[in-house]
Amino acid sequence: MKICVLLGSPRKNGNTNALVKPFVERLDEKGHNCVLINLYDLELNSCIACRKCQKDWIGFGCHYNDDVHKIFDQIMICDVFVLATPIYSWYCTPPMKIVLDRLVYDMNKYYGDEIGPALWEGKTVALITTCGYKPQSGADLWEEGVRRYCKHSKLIYYSMLVERHLGYKSIFMDEEKDSHARIFADTLIAQIQKSNE
Repeated sequence: MKICVLLGSPRKNGNTNALVKPFVERLDEKGHNCVLINLYDLELNSCIACRKCQKDWIGFGCHYNDDVHKIFDQIMICDVFVLATPIYSWYCTPPMKIVLDRLVYDMNKYYGDEIGPALWEGKTVALITTCGYKPQSGADLWEEGVRRYCKHSKLIYYSMLVERHLGYKSIFMDEEKDSHARIFADTLIAQIQKSNE
């Protein structure tokens, strides 16, 4: 199985990346192909709703020649993609938002003169998130936003792994969080395999 993880953290040694690491390790142990894309390393331009992408019903079609094209290509060939982001102001980080805005147009050909297909219909989406507040009040808006995004885009929303950081003077990663990430990988793959039977 091929999994694409979009990393939306500006800190390469930060909490979100620490939580993603055992998740990816578990996928590798099970023989799955996992591609990691660090969004802060890429050139990403904000969508301007020009709708050029709506004229191409089989491909990317965007007028920007930036790195979102690479993300589009990876998502098209993956079975599942994971949005991994810390929570900033109750939502994802800026590059993750840019990618979501671009892909909702580039993947969904709904906005032209005629209604076209959702090129990524049926793909599974999962979330890995870190936040400072309790998850039910820190990451709830992000999860609800992605649920609506998936419904609109004909994607299958799986679930969210969310872990709380209690403060800058505390150590974030521990054995329990490591275990949660590995279990999340196992259950995600099991669910997708079950749905494909």
